[in-house]
Amino acid sequence: MTDTAVRAGAAAGALPAHPLDPATAGEYLAGRQIMAAAGLLAEPVRFAYYGLEEPPKDEVLGAKATDRRLRAFLINLDTGESTDAVVSLGQRRVIGARRVDPPADGQLPITDTDFATVDEIVHADPGWRAAMARRGLADVSVIRTCPITAGAFGPAGDDRRRMVRVLAFVQAREHDLAWAHPVDGVAAYVDLIEKKVFKIVDEFELPVPAESGDYDDPAVRGPYRGTLRPIEITQPEGPSFTLEGNLLRWQDWSMRVGFDAREGLTLHQISLRSGGRERPVIYRASVPEMVVPYGDPRFRYWQTYFDTGEYLVGKWANSLELGCDCLGEIRYLDATVTDDSGHPRVIPNAICVHEEDFGILWKHTDIFNGSAQSRRQRRLVVSFFTTVGNYDYGFYWYFYLDGTIECEIKMTGVVFTAAHPGGDDPHSAEIAPGLGAPVHQHLFSARLDMTVDGLANAVEEVDFTGLPIGPDNPYGNAIVQRATRLTRESQAARRADASRGRTWRVISTEHTNRFGRPVGFTLCPEAAPPLLADPAAPVSARAGFAASHLWVTRYDPAQRYPAGDFVNQHPGGAGLPAFVAGDRNLDGADIVLWHTFGPVHFPRPEDWPVMPVTRCGFTLRPAGFFDRNPTLDVPPPSPRCRHA
Repeated sequence: MTDTAVRAGAAAGALPAHPLDPATAGEYLAGRQIMAAAGLLAEPVRFAYYGLEEPPKDEVLGAKATDRRLRAFLINLDTGESTDAVVSLGQRRVIGARRVDPPADGQLPITDTDFATVDEIVHADPGWRAAMARRGLADVSVIRTCPITAGAFGPAGDDRRRMVRVLAFVQAREHDLAWAHPVDGVAAYVDLIEKKVFKIVDEFELPVPAESGDYDDPAVRGPYRGTLRPIEITQPEGPSFTLEGNLLRWQDWSMRVGFDAREGLTLHQISLRSGGRERPVIYRASVPEMVVPYGDPRFRYWQTYFDTGEYLVGKWANSLELGCDCLGEIRYLDATVTDDSGHPRVIPNAICVHEEDFGILWKHTDIFNGSAQSRRQRRLVVSFFTTVGNYDYGFYWYFYLDGTIECEIKMTGVVFTAAHPGGDDPHSAEIAPGLGAPVHQHLFSARLDMTVDGLANAVEEVDFTGLPIGPDNPYGNAIVQRATRLTRESQAARRADASRGRTWRVISTEHTNRFGRPVGFTLCPEAAPPLLADPAAPVSARAGFAASHLWVTRYDPAQRYPAGDFVNQHPGGAGLPAFVAGDRNLDGADIVLWHTFGPVHFPRPEDWPVMPVTRCGFTLRPAGFFDRNPTLDVPPPSPRCRHA
């Protein structure tokens, strides 16, 4: 028995302390038994997703007794029949079992079994083997297959299939980096239900790039530099936070830490203690979707990944190691997910919690009273890392002493590669001799279920602009702030505008500060374009959320995913475009912010053979939430930093 199996068994009897705590191993097993008894798990049915169906917000906030429920996406690997099932653990019965009908509903996410099956199917296919042989690759045992979700591009017969498109890479040695040696111009289209290659697309031949990409080979990396001396981070008295089960407290912050196989890290009931009371800020925060559309219109026009909805980023979470992934006084949380059969699997040390020094918090040397004081900023960090194919993503949430919240995505790993024909290519960069990396975007969608001092919130779009010279502005130096209330969902699909310093402020419609103005938090976006594909492109229909930087919807517990529940091969229109079609009123309502963010990546030679971390994200800053600087009570780090 493996270590993770032992840990899962040990946790099987554990019961959740709170209705938002992640499902336990014991709950997964109990739910599986209920579904089996209901006849839903006949062989070869597999779990494409299995996780907690969170109770409605009003039940949690009202401290009502809640029923623990699990949701499962089930697929029969022989027939393709798919079911969206909900199990009540309290009632010990299946309370919902809806059939998922492709292509209109889309397909269920890719399973572990699919990956193994595809490799066998492709390696055994005569047409694919012949295509490899024409390229001088007779020994197919050294060829690694890379199945890619198919999207929805037609013809209609293809879209009705549960399918993947498969590219190939050569790995001649055990530790060689296969991504360095793409076999370009040929793709196998695999029907996962019929378990066969139904089409070979063989458009062109380019030499397989030969240069090694093994970044751990001294011949590639050179000798390790010997000039880096150790940095030790210590907290002799221990960390300043407490972690009781999944309840995390630090300074004035309080939150519950969750985890889901699809979304990964989730944070719940984030609040700040101020004025002697707990003040809610966000009920639930997560990054429930990301899309990576590639910008090469030729052979790989279909290459687009929805890493969350199609592959489940939480399922591939890394086990983090002290000294490698995290430094300092670390506390870890394990994550429990399940395999394709619905059996629990524990990922040790999946979530990292620690605090960091973050430079100057505030500082002033006064020319009149002689005071010279400094305070240091500190932040709480809650994070996890996941590997999806070639890319590795770190999801980091930061909480600061001054009430600021920041979400940062760290992108690293290996860029997706293709053969490069040489010369200038508008859609691909040459990163090694004969090796190309296509331009692409990484577009994340954050779901922020806001509760700024309560459920009654509103959103203002805030722009800054200069004014022309006139009677009230004779020298032309006037700057004004203009706030536009976004009162309906149809009005609230917005784009960022760096030229106006555009931000979005979430305010309470019930609570004011000492100046009589609404308390609030401001969402500060980064300057990056939304989805660059043509609005008529298939990916634009499927990733409608990525056309705008901001969406605001009225809270609905069923609206969890910005591209819809079933993203794989969905024809489009699901998720946020469908959510806002009802054009609900937002003013003074229980609202959810959805924020699209992320970079355009035209790879550089410096990104090869492994990419240094690139960062993107957003910030939420208190805006009138406090009556004054809330960090005046932060003590100086040493007596010499407080001189008057």
